Amino acid sequence: MKRIFVIDWILIVVFIVSAISGFGLHVAGHGSSHEIWHNWAVFHVLGSILFLIAVIFHVAMHLEWYKGIIKKGIGSKSKVTAVLSVIFLLLSVTGLALLGINGTNSLLGLWHYKIGVITIVIALGHVIKRLPVFRKSLNCSK
Repeated sequence: MKRIFVIDWILIVVFIVSAISGFGLHVAGHGSSHEIWHNWAVFHVLGSILFLIAVIFHVAMHLEWYKGIIKKGIGSKSKVTAVLSVIFLLLSVTGLALLGINGTNSLLGLWHYKIGVITIVIALGHVIKRLPVFRKSLNCSK
């Protein structure tokens, strides 16, 4: 399997981990057990760090796409992918900022959650559009 597809499959797995743990963290924030919230927070931070690392590799593999936008504008490039990139950048900045503060029930934490939900919706569209390519990558013997 080509390296780009290995990165993409890893990205899908850690995306699921990050999304599920984010929802779990949000729900736990409405409960009364700090221990449960803490466990979800640790799971979400670890999963999201892995997700961020996978995204960095993914973007590096598609660097020419981003350079094309910078040089020539968006043109015929995927606007969904461009929006996803900007939204994910906002999600990452808010998530990293939360590491430095007590994010429990904070306004920044709520914004991070809302941006995360938007990111999940757009990312699902991004992945679903590429499902035939992902399926084909599993049959590749390289």
